[in-house]
Amino acid sequence: MKPHGSETVREQAAAWFVRVQDAPKDAGLQKQLRAWLASDERHRQEYEHLCRVWQAADLIPRQRLEALAQPAPVQQLPRRRWLRQALAASVAVLALGLGWGGWHYQQLNHQGSLQTAFNERRQVELPDGSHLELNGGTQLQVDFSAGQRHIRLSAGEVMFSVAHDSSRPFVVDTAQGRVTVTGTRFDVRLDPASTRVAVEQGSVRVQGQGASLARLTAGQGSNINAQGLVAAPYAVNTGAITAWRQGKLVFDNATLADVVAEASRYRSQPLRVAPGKVAQLRLSSTFNTDDTDALLRALPSILPVAIKAHEDGSREIVAK
Repeated sequence: MKPHGSETVREQAAAWFVRVQDAPKDAGLQKQLRAWLASDERHRQEYEHLCRVWQAADLIPRQRLEALAQPAPVQQLPRRRWLRQALAASVAVLALGLGWGGWHYQQLNHQGSLQTAFNERRQVELPDGSHLELNGGTQLQVDFSAGQRHIRLSAGEVMFSVAHDSSRPFVVDTAQGRVTVTGTRFDVRLDPASTRVAVEQGSVRVQGQGASLARLTAGQGSNINAQGLVAAPYAVNTGAITAWRQGKLVFDNATLADVVAEASRYRSQPLRVAPGKVAQLRLSSTFNTDDTDALLRALPSILPVAIKAHEDGSREIVAK
């Protein structure tokens, strides 16, 4: 028997769905279904929604499914057979509940790892709507739960655009400390002995060891040293700091030691600078991240230095 015309489109779609699930090889039923789908665009939309719900059901804990469909019987029934009965008993409620529940469960509970290779940049959107831009050589772990959105940054640099959610703080942990926000835009870079934070929009709390902390607003930065001490907020040029997102290295009166450390992030072969006065020479210029050799070619004409090549393929900047 065909679904009754007085039922809502969603109820009709659910009735068709249950019948097809129980007789998937019935050619006559498939033909009737195709005719019903073709008769109205809303039919097709609702039926496709139910198909997505059906697939999402495997991602939702059984306890959540049971709560959505009570008081349908659940004892001793295979998961999909039980779900067919629940659909038949309360199709509209269950379809709405599962559709929302699958999305909500995935948004609240998400685990995974992300990483980028040498000189690779990557953009990722998390289930809560937060957007991450990963610089080269970055490694992080994502762990979302109902109470907190947690990131563990173990290497590299990330620009975070965090979706606002006052009930679930967004926390970034590194080896030196922690950055906490509810919704903002900021950059975190992890170096071997420090963590640097720069805020483009909104505000963040930077926590080190013990009571060492700083609150940053837009245009401010701070860093956490190896001992977990947080520096007082200072003014930063976020455009220059995050120029790597456009494939640029921007140096504004930076020491040659800092220039080498930054350029090394985009080179497969080691780059070093001789200690002492050479490392403290300063440079202001802009280069492309995918052509750091251009930086090496330009340096001798800008500063009193020379580039020394070693047999292992590494380069060293020495006094001229």
